Amino acid sequence: VCDETNEQKLFKIASELLQTEKAYVARLNLLDQVFCAKLMEEANKGTFPVDVVKNIFSNIVSIHTFHSQFLLPDLEKRMGEWESTPRIGDILQKLTPFLKMYAEYVKNFEKAMELLKLWTDRSPQFKAIIQDIQSQEACGCLTLQHHMLEPVQRENLKKLMEIYEMLGEEEDIVNPSNEFIKEGHILKLAARNTSAMERYLFLFNNMLLYCVPKFSLGGTKYTVRTRIGIDGMKVLETTNADYPHTFQVSGKERMLELQASSEQDKAGWIKAFQETIEIFQQKNESFKNALKDVEEVSVSSWGKRAPCWIRDNQVTLCMKCKEPFNALTRRRHHCRACGYVVCWKCSDNKVALEYDGNKMNKVCRDCFSILTGESIVEGKKKGILEIEAAQFTGSSIMCGFLQYCEKNKPWQKVWCVIPEKECLVLYLYGAPQDVKAQCTIPLLGYSVDDSARPTDPPVSFRLSQSKSIHNFAAETEELKQRWLKVIRVAVRGEMPDCSETNGGNANTMDNNNTQEAGTDSS
Repeated sequence: VCDETNEQKLFKIASELLQTEKAYVARLNLLDQVFCAKLMEEANKGTFPVDVVKNIFSNIVSIHTFHSQFLLPDLEKRMGEWESTPRIGDILQKLTPFLKMYAEYVKNFEKAMELLKLWTDRSPQFKAIIQDIQSQEACGCLTLQHHMLEPVQRENLKKLMEIYEMLGEEEDIVNPSNEFIKEGHILKLAARNTSAMERYLFLFNNMLLYCVPKFSLGGTKYTVRTRIGIDGMKVLETTNADYPHTFQVSGKERMLELQASSEQDKAGWIKAFQETIEIFQQKNESFKNALKDVEEVSVSSWGKRAPCWIRDNQVTLCMKCKEPFNALTRRRHHCRACGYVVCWKCSDNKVALEYDGNKMNKVCRDCFSILTGESIVEGKKKGILEIEAAQFTGSSIMCGFLQYCEKNKPWQKVWCVIPEKECLVLYLYGAPQDVKAQCTIPLLGYSVDDSARPTDPPVSFRLSQSKSIHNFAAETEELKQRWLKVIRVAVRGEMPDCSETNGGNANTMDNNNTQEAGTDSS
């Protein structure tokens, strides 16, 4: 009965998510196919500049396409096969590369609002089109500004995406379980000298990112020096004759002696740390209490008798990996051997259980190891960029060396891969053996331009979307056309055909590049 109730809860949440997504897609359609299309139609008559409309709506076309042609159909398909696959977290996790589209929209939002106000005041035709659409029933008596705000607020991504950008898109922090608490400048007191060094802190519900500012032409950027978990963290007010407003933060990973800018700033940080630690400890305490309530069953009887299940409401963390549960990507499951409440990743193993007529049942990783004698090798959770080039190259739609330039940076040689499993994403590596990508480009919605420009190398082409421009150059015209053939399909949201790319290796026609790629070329 308890299991049926849990499945009913999950089905209800998934159904609500599907309905929410349908409503969201309808509003994206209103922005893309109604507001943007009508204004663009008038702009093409010369009434007001086309670039005004483009700069207001940024990459809303790509966001609409992504949700209407990919996320929504995937959710609808999953609901149709719910009995065999009752989960949605795996769908949401696969879509991580496409969250970068929101970063572009969020960065442009304030400028879009300014342009919208400016041209509403300046152009009667511009204003009339917007007012006419706003009066329609589909608009729900809401303004264009209100509808444009929704993608910014969607999934509470705004702040996490801003921080993700500030950290050079290298820290995997865009996750529903991460809750932003506080950020700010701080000074770090050195143990071996008298100088104080400038640092920057990002505090979340489950970790502290201790960062170093770095120079960047594109705005303020930071490099993460240390991640300190909230688990086991302590904060202590200190007194230092030479430096006022100091306090100490200590965790399992590192101890920091910090100096705030004022007593008020210091008090704010200490309060934020203490409240975060207290909330985390309360959740951890419920986890420990649940462990005490487990009926003591010897290992020898696991699988031979039904376990006593821990109640869902007794735990907020997975009882194996201790990651916090949430309604979407990390839901509660019960191990059928020991009764622990675990996440789907920690219960993704099946064994035959004697008490259930030797039927295959889901069990936690520890019970799987004990009951089968097989060990499960755990690896560090890989971020969006931490997938080895060789892993993708062996099963890619297209791969090979290209010259690459972003904005005003120097040209560099990169190993480019479009994987079969993620055929709408272009991964850029420094070399074919690299274990981490330099960046990813979600191709959906990008414009492709291969016209010759005097400032670019020969055989070059460009991918552009809103203000994001990526320049590439191939070794030969033939290689360029092979890349363009695949990319032009991907930007439309369609599946490229592997057979048309001669096995995927774009360097088969280039002996020098093929030798560098070695056996990792497909």
